[in-house]
Amino acid sequence: MNTSLRIAVAHAMAAMLLLASCATQPPVTAVDPPGFFSGLLHGFLVLFSLIGSVFMDHRIYAFPNSGWWYDLGFFLGASAFLGGGAATAK
Repeated sequence: MNTSLRIAVAHAMAAMLLLASCATQPPVTAVDPPGFFSGLLHGFLVLFSLIGSVFMDHRIYAFPNSGWWYDLGFFLGASAFLGGGAATAK
């Protein structure tokens, strides 16, 4: 890779980071945010949510949520549905 291409790639990455730093989330207004079991269900349905988000205004990941417990449920649900790495193990 020549020097000018490396510089162009570095500038493109810096521009993407700069634009991503301006992203904001909507304000948190949940009274009863989703917890572990909702995260588990959302993680298990992640592929269908991804397809739905292409055609509709739908989020894959619930916001706002209860934090670490929701994240753990989402991770476990997505791992269970997508194979969790066991699909490639022999």
